[in-house]
Amino acid sequence: MHHHPSRLRRVHTPLTLVATATVAIALVAASVGSADATKNTTTSNSAKPTVVLVHGAFADSSSWSGVIKKLKEDGYPVVAAANPLRSVSTDAASVKSLLATVDGPVVLVGHSYGGAVISNAAHGSGNVKALVYADAFLPDKGESANELVSTSKGSVIGEVLRPVPITTPDGSKDFDFYIDPSKFHQAFGADVPAHTAALMAATQRPGTGTALNEPSGEPAWKTVPSWALVGSNDKIIPRELQVFMAKRAHAHIQEVRSSHAVSVSHPFAVTRIIEEAARTVR
Repeated sequence: MHHHPSRLRRVHTPLTLVATATVAIALVAASVGSADATKNTTTSNSAKPTVVLVHGAFADSSSWSGVIKKLKEDGYPVVAAANPLRSVSTDAASVKSLLATVDGPVVLVGHSYGGAVISNAAHGSGNVKALVYADAFLPDKGESANELVSTSKGSVIGEVLRPVPITTPDGSKDFDFYIDPSKFHQAFGADVPAHTAALMAATQRPGTGTALNEPSGEPAWKTVPSWALVGSNDKIIPRELQVFMAKRAHAHIQEVRSSHAVSVSHPFAVTRIIEEAARTVR
């Protein structure tokens, strides 16, 4: 009986060592495999520009989910920026800081107010080789989003906004503007399923009055090639205004029968125009 513990110990110790060695080998193999996978991904993506997506007011980065899925399936590196929606200048500075972290060329994409942000963020950002506007503003210097929609016909934005008073970090007063959830579906995304629109309404991020009224700086579309996807059923930025801005910018224009929520309702069309722009980048 006195020999059993030693025998058990002799059996147990080698098994423990073998098990430990097996785990170690597995971890090393996994680590090498992971490194190889990363290396292969980097290699396969090296010829493609990175796509940086910038959402607008009353949306968030998840509004690009369908577009991101398709771009990644086609081998494009993708980053969806978190647009602060506080002011054109600070939002553009935030996106410009993000652009500075991206290696290689960039296709910069903006939706709605995000179009104003990318127009400013790409100015002086040498790695931005193409601009894509999806149901977006293409403001000229001195123009604001609010001014553009106010001086055009057909936008319902003034009828659906709900202001919430806020105090900014510097102590000044402003308003956060939301779209009334009861009006969100018809105004923002009439071609999106009702349950999806309800989620979008609940998760919408507001834009400040400052952001919507701040004049744009010198726009990058004057020097960077641009593409514009125009939603012909857009009730926020009417088709006529989108076409006017796109033609003024000498953008490559495509149209789709879409509401303002084009990235959600027509991710294929958005992906198609982004990839068309990307193929011109060398």
